[in-house]
Amino acid sequence: MAPDRRPDRHPDGRVVVALDAMGGDRAPGEIVAGAVAAVREVGCDILLVGRAAEIRAELPDGIPDGIHLLDASEVIEMAEEPAGAVRAKRDSSIVRAAEAVRDGRAHAFVGAGNTGATMAASLLRFGRLRGVARPAIAVPLPLALSERKLLLVDGGATTDPEPDWLVQWAKLGRAYATVRYGNPAPSVGLLSNGEEPGKGDDLRKAVFPLLEDSVTGFVGNVEGRDLSRPTADVLVTDGFTGNVALKTLEGGMLAMAGLVFTVLDEPEFADLAGPLRLRLLEAAADFLPDNTGGALLLGVQGICVISHGSSSAAAIVNAVRVAVQCVEADVVAAQQAAVERVPA
Repeated sequence: MAPDRRPDRHPDGRVVVALDAMGGDRAPGEIVAGAVAAVREVGCDILLVGRAAEIRAELPDGIPDGIHLLDASEVIEMAEEPAGAVRAKRDSSIVRAAEAVRDGRAHAFVGAGNTGATMAASLLRFGRLRGVARPAIAVPLPLALSERKLLLVDGGATTDPEPDWLVQWAKLGRAYATVRYGNPAPSVGLLSNGEEPGKGDDLRKAVFPLLEDSVTGFVGNVEGRDLSRPTADVLVTDGFTGNVALKTLEGGMLAMAGLVFTVLDEPEFADLAGPLRLRLLEAAADFLPDNTGGALLLGVQGICVISHGSSSAAAIVNAVRVAVQCVEADVVAAQQAAVERVPA
C-alpha cells in the first residue's frame, strides 16, 4: 500500500489544488483567470503549475493571495502520445502537477490538457488503489430539469478492459455517486445494445453475471437511450464505447439545440421566441460543458479531475470545486473501501 501523502490543511483550513496552467485550448489565459476566480468563489488555494513567466504575464497586478506558482518548463501538447510524453517530458506542467499531489504540496490535481497524459501522470505518480487493475473516468451526465446526476464509467481511460475490471469500476462508481451526490444506494446498469441479459458482445456477456453476483444495486443491461434517462445511477462500460457514447450524446444535443433555435428564428414565432429562448437557455445550463465540473479519475491514490480541452475560466472554477469537494468527502478512502468490501 502506498503511504498516505495527503498534506495537512493550511492553518485556515483551505484545500490546495494543483492546476495545470498550460493545458487546454485556451491556456494559459483562461486557466489563470479561472484559478483566480476559484480562490474567491470556492475558497481554496491554487498551485498554478507551468511556465512561470507566461503565468505571471496573465497576472499584471501581481500574484493574488491564495495563488502559488510552481515552474515547469515543458508542455505536453494535445496531440502528443500520452505515455511517451509523460516519460519524455518530466518537467512538463502535467507531470509536475501530479507530483505536487504525490509529494504533499497539493490535495488534488485539475487539468484541461491532454486527457491521456493527465491520466497517465496521475496513475504513475499516485499509483493505483489496492485491488484495482486499471483506472476509469467517471463522467457526470445531467438529467433535464433535475438535480439528479448519472455517472458514465468508463469515459475513455481504458478502451479494452477485462470483464472483472468493469466490476471494479461499478463499485468505484457507486462509491463516488454516494459521497459526491449523496445517493445512499446507487443503482448500476451495464451499457449494451439491448435490455435482455443475453444481449451484447463477448465482453458484456461475460460481465453481466459478474455484476449480478458481485455488485449491489445491479439492474441489468441499459441501452444508449438511457444516457439521458434515470434508468440507473451508474452506467458501466468499456472506455471505447463510453467515449463514443459521450461524443454521440454531445453531438445529438448540439443538433437538437440548433434545430430548436433555428425554428425560433422563423418570423411566425417572433412573439414567442424571446421568452421561450430564455427559458430554454436556463433549462439547458446543466448540459453546458463549462458547468459539468469535470470528470474524476477513479481507482488511483489521489484526486485527479479532468476538465474538457476548451475549458473557459468558468469551467476551471467548476472543476476546482469538484476537486475540493472530493478532497473534503475523502473520495479516495471511499473508493478503497468499496473495492475491498464483500457484497451483502
